Amino acid sequence: MSAQERTLLTTTRDCPGRLVPVGTPVTIPAHTFVTLTQSLGGNYTVIHHGNMVRVDGTDADALGLEPLKLAYDAPADGQISEDQVWDALHTVYDPEVPVDLVNLGLIYKLAIDQDSGTVTIHMTLTAPGCGMGPVLVGDVEYRVAQVPHVQDVQVELVFDPPWSREMMSEEAQLETGMF
Repeated sequence: MSAQERTLLTTTRDCPGRLVPVGTPVTIPAHTFVTLTQSLGGNYTVIHHGNMVRVDGTDADALGLEPLKLAYDAPADGQISEDQVWDALHTVYDPEVPVDLVNLGLIYKLAIDQDSGTVTIHMTLTAPGCGMGPVLVGDVEYRVAQVPHVQDVQVELVFDPPWSREMMSEEAQLETGMF
């Protein structure tokens, strides 16, 4: 979305978000003017009081937009479904690249402790100095927490091994022109 495509919106309700790039939770009050600057991967970036705020797609209705619906059937056995966790991870996109974190090769490890309901994820960033790290961690925590029976999400940023484009799926490499 270019500067010419920026859109002025009014929030329809209190809108949760996270400050970019630090990831601090904020609430944009209802009936507040914001400027939509980016729509990517089901998330939105708006300007509120001079700050960039990332709004999750599940809260898009607060911006007057169609919300992303994450709905998972709860397994009857009361267990966390690993497939559903992976599905949730596939809904988290890099804020600058139109590819999800799984296909970018940023998810290194996934562990589920069924007894405590904890999902632990080791992930990396495309660059160690990426300023969007806290926002991406927040996106992962939020989306994985939508999976039935998940009580806690622990995300650890790791940088060993360093990320490289070879870690991307072939589809992601084609999508980004890096094949």
